Amino acid sequence: MGDVLSQNEIDNLLAAISSGELDTDELKDSGEKQVKNYDFARPSKFSKEHLRTLETIFEHYGRLISTNFPAYLRKNVQVEVVNSEAVAYSEFSNALSNPVLLGIVNFAPLDGNIIIELAENLGYAMIDRLLGGTGAPLDKTRDFSEIELVVMERIFNVCTNLLREPWHNVVDIEPRLVRIETNSQFAQIISPQEMTAIVTLNIKIGNVEGLMNFCLPYAVLEDVIDRLNTKFWFANLQVKDDEKYNELIEVAIAKAKIPVRVMLGKSVVSVNDFMNLQVGDVIRLNTKVDDEMDVYVGNIRKFKALPGSSSDLYAARLTEVIREEE
Repeated sequence: MGDVLSQNEIDNLLAAISSGELDTDELKDSGEKQVKNYDFARPSKFSKEHLRTLETIFEHYGRLISTNFPAYLRKNVQVEVVNSEAVAYSEFSNALSNPVLLGIVNFAPLDGNIIIELAENLGYAMIDRLLGGTGAPLDKTRDFSEIELVVMERIFNVCTNLLREPWHNVVDIEPRLVRIETNSQFAQIISPQEMTAIVTLNIKIGNVEGLMNFCLPYAVLEDVIDRLNTKFWFANLQVKDDEKYNELIEVAIAKAKIPVRVMLGKSVVSVNDFMNLQVGDVIRLNTKVDDEMDVYVGNIRKFKALPGSSSDLYAARLTEVIREEE
């Protein structure tokens, strides 16, 4: 659709034609077709339809991330697909910084690997959260330690396993995390000139926000490229009932770990007595043997219980449920 001219522009155009300033022959359509330049060195193998279908797939993936991650991080997680584009692999790899978090994922039964790139600030925030912190990123960028990479391997395994369901309508995949790289030079999985589809997700964990990029080489998706259209995708979309989603939510909640502690009693001792405590010393508490104890879930008092034992282990038998937070 061409540009719409205003009334002043129309008047000026008619005046120019009347005065002879503008030749009407120049306005005639020559009949020649416009030729679009095509770079044969870097052919575009992903159509807009392919990219739209990939966005649809990863929108489903984003919903799974926002449902499963809170069980591990104990924080609200928001995920949104922000962009998809087709670029040469060299452009993707050159844009990576060092250090970087790259998960190399085998996309079996498809031939080849894909790459999951996670922003550094998200990686540091997840590590801090999993190790008991508030989930704040580092102020200064540094290399990831071996222990931190082991922690991130757990997160990347979760991200990898969640890929199965969104791709089920295209192909049944069995993705497997091959390794994690922190240097982009060691992640040359394909030729630099090979075309790839880049799908970008924006992830917000509490107050920390960053990007997650998926690099999908054409060589990996070549066997199923004809299925990457919305018509095929929706035709094979399986209707999921509410009960299955309820089960998924229950499973995600069941994985959440909450500390439970029992308060035997309290006592006040001097600093000198505390420093000289020895094995076998007796500390007098402010409770009796048959008194009920307070049971805390997190920092909330939720139950009352009596002390006891079970199979040579200390135990507590719940006697009352406290309905309100006290």
